[in-house]
Amino acid sequence: MNQQRFETGYAAYQAGDWVSAASLLGDAKAPGEVNGRIDHLRGNALMKLGRYDDAAQAYAEALQDTTYGMAGALGTNRGRALLAAGRVQEAADALRRATEDTSYATPYKAYIALGSACRAMGDVRGAGIAYRNAAIDESNPDPSSALRKLGACFMDLGRPSDAVESYRTALDFSTDLRTQSATYCDLALAYVAANRMTEAVDAFDHATADGSMLSPEAQAAYDAARNAVAARSGNRVSDTDDLLAAAGYGEFSDPLDPTGETTGNLMPSPEDTGFFSVTEEELVNNDRRRRRGGAGRVITVILVIVLLLGAACGVAYYLGFGWPTQESVAQELFAKKANGEDVSQLISSNVDDETRQHVESLVPKSTGTSIGGVTRSMNASEVAVTATLEEGASKSYSVHMVRDGIGWKVSSIEEQYASTDGAATATDATDQQKADAQAPAEAAPAEAAPAEQPAPAPEAAPAEQPAPEAAPAEAAPAEANDDATVNNGEITVE
Repeated sequence: MNQQRFETGYAAYQAGDWVSAASLLGDAKAPGEVNGRIDHLRGNALMKLGRYDDAAQAYAEALQDTTYGMAGALGTNRGRALLAAGRVQEAADALRRATEDTSYATPYKAYIALGSACRAMGDVRGAGIAYRNAAIDESNPDPSSALRKLGACFMDLGRPSDAVESYRTALDFSTDLRTQSATYCDLALAYVAANRMTEAVDAFDHATADGSMLSPEAQAAYDAARNAVAARSGNRVSDTDDLLAAAGYGEFSDPLDPTGETTGNLMPSPEDTGFFSVTEEELVNNDRRRRRGGAGRVITVILVIVLLLGAACGVAYYLGFGWPTQESVAQELFAKKANGEDVSQLISSNVDDETRQHVESLVPKSTGTSIGGVTRSMNASEVAVTATLEEGASKSYSVHMVRDGIGWKVSSIEEQYASTDGAATATDATDQQKADAQAPAEAAPAEAAPAEQPAPAPEAAPAEQPAPEAAPAEAAPAEANDDATVNNGEITVE
């Protein structure tokens, strides 16, 4: 090892000069030399520079130094680098190996990154298991973040009741007011999905108590929940109630005022002889009128039912449901391409020729597909699809769709390499990343996709462990604290 270059590179590393640190530390090793400490620090510097493939290679070389140890931390950093580079399957394998290191003091970091990798591959169940392990790890200082992600997985799996419990538990561990508001919004949407409207309204009230604005989808769910609660409590007269009242339904006699003297709704008195002196012809005519009135009520009831069905269809349309569904359109798109059939009929007529050709060329010939989740709104949707390619590999895609009548057509498609964790609401991804960016150590950056956070923070080499080949002269920099805070404390490396 070139001691002078190591000391100069280490000083640059501590000063946050990542370019010089990466170059000097790389030159500090002799050809063929194995030095875990140097490669660990060099990998951290490369991560800061956004050179994710090079960082993954540096961490892999550090792992070859068995005397250095740190297998869990190095494996986690390598998994994050691979995930940021779009090599999702390799990232998942590296992160699983990192969780097997029994000496790793903070395995929750590997589990959180593993959850992101699983979601990128469309494995929602695997992601949920990883987030659960991160949440129950006693070394995790902020389990609320993992619990929110677990709740989003439950929502994607169609298990809103389990999502409710995850979000409620997340609130028990959350102290940041902004994060609490976002979690209450997630909880409210889970309550709506579980048809627990009273609790949904209460959760929405908490979410907006600090003045936070809801996304359009969340606001629509909030309004629907309030209307449902008001209708059940009788404080709101619905259009249906008006129609039934017009048809004569809902009228009754007050048992405390049987003759209607108090209300003015008088019933005929037995002493009123005119009531009993009607002719037979008048009775027949009255009977005919009653029959016609009965038919009118039947027609009104049928009309009410039709209106209710129409309202239900309108709500479903507003929430992004349709026929054929987004899932079936996405699966048909990949199936037709696999069979060599024309897919143009599945593409929206509103897109230009260049976009149409891009969609047709990007869809691969696959042997099978799986749907990882659907993000719905009234006029646009996004479907996460994982395709099994003919050579056996898997690749993830994000299929964007637009409304076509009551159904859906494809508007664009893109390859998806890293999870965005946008599960339950439009506020989830943005609020969560901001909260994660402030979390201790480097747990938060590992969860973010490359597009959302350009430089995931790696775990740093420990300050107290000098390089195995270091001479006594190395002890001074090795004993210094390796922690370096950058960007006003938003990114921290050990």
